[in-house]
Amino acid sequence: MSAILLPILLAVAAFSFGLGITLPLVSLDKLLFFTETPSLKTIIMGLWEQGETVLALIIIAFSVLLPAAKILLLHIAVYRGKKSRSLALLSVASKWSMMDVLLVALVIFSAKTSGLATASAMPGIWFYATATLASVLASVMVRK
Repeated sequence: MSAILLPILLAVAAFSFGLGITLPLVSLDKLLFFTETPSLKTIIMGLWEQGETVLALIIIAFSVLLPAAKILLLHIAVYRGKKSRSLALLSVASKWSMMDVLLVALVIFSAKTSGLATASAMPGIWFYATATLASVLASVMVRK
């Protein structure tokens, strides 16, 4: 069973991660006329352009680089087997890669509670969550 499920989980994680970064994460409706649907990529680019370099780098690190590293290390661990050094690195990356979902949830929560906008989840957040869950399940399977 795991011989079939693990490659599927790895493919789903990689595919969903790419879509989760590029598709809109949230729909923010301000007043009656203005709607924004930012993706993670556009949020990072917007922060960078507004001079919020440190915040943009933090989001890049925790929401893009660490989850991407985790998915890559999962692929390497499966390809090389349990004796590879990638399992130790995978353990480190796994501890930090759940922060990305928390970050997006906080953005949606703050938009809803501020009263300035109404927020609703878009496909990007679901693909991002799917990538996170698939990589967590694959990580558990690799370690066993």
